Amino acid sequence: MINFIPIFPLGIVVYPGEQLNLHIFEPRYKQLITDCFSEKKAFGIPTVINNRLNEMGTLVEIDEITTVYENGEMDIKTRGSKVFRVLEVIKQVPDKMYSGAIVNYPENVEDGGKKDLMEKVLKSVRDLHQHLKVQKEFKKPDPELLSYDIAHHAGLSLQEEYELLGLMQEVQRQEYLKRHLAKVLPMVNEMDQLKEKIKLNGHFKNLSSLDFDI
Repeated sequence: MINFIPIFPLGIVVYPGEQLNLHIFEPRYKQLITDCFSEKKAFGIPTVINNRLNEMGTLVEIDEITTVYENGEMDIKTRGSKVFRVLEVIKQVPDKMYSGAIVNYPENVEDGGKKDLMEKVLKSVRDLHQHLKVQKEFKKPDPELLSYDIAHHAGLSLQEEYELLGLMQEVQRQEYLKRHLAKVLPMVNEMDQLKEKIKLNGHFKNLSSLDFDI
């Protein structure tokens, strides 16, 4: 399916199912949100990286406008819906201040992927959080969690989060997270060891001698 959507480019990645709170203050985006909310339409958030608009993004639905300030600024609650690919950007929608895009929606497999693979990914994510002394409770029971639910909590860079957004099968996303965590966890362990060495610097050390043949 191909259609036209208003777009709100941001330097973030939004995943399907993700809840995102936004403070809207620019006049063009105040207009965009007002139009979309009154017409019950979704808008797109394509990802901007290094000041460049990328082709992939996520369609976002407005759940609620929680606050409207005297100057017209707004606090809104939104929810990611589905991944789109930009085919053409319309820099200014006629009679509007905001931009739009002609997009299509790649077929996206959001099944459970591989259960055993997801269990390994979850264990690695929790190991990472333990090392970093981060407390994180996910909003779903473990068997219901998808890669989208944990991607923001796996230590991915913005570029890596965007790469994951472009994977259209759940098992591919699980494999991506598994490889990333297998690379990151040893680095975190090395940092822990480095911190311990720094703590010992300047202190008396109680070391056992090693038996060498001299």
